Amino acid sequence: MTHVVVVGGGPAGLSAALFTAKNGLETTVYDMDGTWMHKAHLFNYLGIESEDGTEFVEEARKQVDGFDVDRQQGIEVTGVETTDDGFTVTTADDDAVEADYVVLATGANRDLAEDLGCAFTGEDVVEVDVTMETSVGDCYATGAMVRAEEWQAIISAGDGAAAALNILSKEKGEHFHDFDTPADAE
Repeated sequence: MTHVVVVGGGPAGLSAALFTAKNGLETTVYDMDGTWMHKAHLFNYLGIESEDGTEFVEEARKQVDGFDVDRQQGIEVTGVETTDDGFTVTTADDDAVEADYVVLATGANRDLAEDLGCAFTGEDVVEVDVTMETSVGDCYATGAMVRAEEWQAIISAGDGAAAALNILSKEKGEHFHDFDTPADAE
């Protein structure tokens, strides 16, 4: 089964995990709980009139947990390397996990992207295409690591969704759309 590893548990990482897991891909999230959302209050997130950032993160975690995401809370990723078959993700516990795709969602911390050899722009942010894919194939970067000071939770969540939809499109061999209808909720 295709395995997606998401590094980071803020809006970008959880959004990517939601889409990939909801659509049948094995998904692991490594979450050190360092998201800036714990300092935020949302008044500018479409569909949310007013919500504490920590409450938002807790609700997002419950949502991804409902799709059987393997959420590794408090486990730090210390390295990501390319292999012939994808990636090896190493944790501080010296565990190594194989992945077909990696989504980097570590906020403004760009160390893993730099160590992996991802290209950077002149503004010292990770260079990505419109799907959030980096110069390292099948590795995606999202949120604050790809934007110079334009950091918003809703933009980050969209970046995560874009990365996930591209992964799903690659896996399905055609453009993939995750579009639910009221009948899906019944």
